[in-house]
Amino acid sequence: MSFIDKALERAQAARQKDKPKVEEDIKAPWAENSRKPLPVAGSVGYAGPVKDICYTTTKTYPVDMKLLAKNYIIVGDEFPDITEEYKLLRTHIIHKTKKNNYNTIMFTSPQLNEGKTLTTLNIAISIAQEIDKTVLLVDTDLRNPTIHRYLGLSPRRGLVDYLKDGIPIPELLIHPEGIDKMVVLPAGRATGDAAELIKSPQMVDLVQELKHCYEDRYVLFDLPPLLSYADALAFAPLMDCIVMVVEAGRTRCDQIEQGIEMLKDFNLLGLVLNKVKKKDQGSYYDYYQSREPKKSKFRIFG
Repeated sequence: MSFIDKALERAQAARQKDKPKVEEDIKAPWAENSRKPLPVAGSVGYAGPVKDICYTTTKTYPVDMKLLAKNYIIVGDEFPDITEEYKLLRTHIIHKTKKNNYNTIMFTSPQLNEGKTLTTLNIAISIAQEIDKTVLLVDTDLRNPTIHRYLGLSPRRGLVDYLKDGIPIPELLIHPEGIDKMVVLPAGRATGDAAELIKSPQMVDLVQELKHCYEDRYVLFDLPPLLSYADALAFAPLMDCIVMVVEAGRTRCDQIEQGIEMLKDFNLLGLVLNKVKKKDQGSYYDYYQSREPKKSKFRIFG
């Protein structure tokens, strides 16, 4: 058993049993006009393929597919090995969340620059490629928003404008053209009071609205690193579950243990060990930098 597996087991053993949640069915008044919300009550089974979505309120922005490839965003089948690895990760996430009707997932990491945002974005795209799923990706890194830059977009407003100025959510949502069934809520302008905004009543209400708006939708939140800022820990109680991204050969064991310990009272779905070296099988970096050691993108724990 690996060090990470042991750390996860210790955290799980220390975690108190979840108390039953009493949740009210909340209907989002700003739901997209072109789609009818599915009923919240009842079991979540296979609902059939999601039909083509015609966005009437959400703005559609063109994206440069070459730029996406340059930024390591996996949209098509240009890099089949990496696509399959993301599909494997997607399968793990859907399997673990479906049985508990989880659909809000927070992504974080112990430290900066461990591949968290890129991993979150590619997982969001992969889940959206499922025939019966849609995805809303929320850039909740209000200190250093980056999701829009990966996509080559320049939105003037975002989540911060909703939280501070009450700008309606439909005016802030973006659909990257060519990435079907995925909508992005960008962060907007960077702000220094992120920790306070993250736990504001407006944010709490928004998370509940997003959770219950559509039964076929996963809502993924990209948060700052755990050990650098208070944001992720403040936001964790609002989430169904959490995924922590760590980088092989870079994230120290004590940082991983500290991150797991900080999340012990919450539903840590698992860890993604990013950029794992493999001697006999190349993938991710082989396509872009042949001088780099051969690496596989992930190992999954939890």
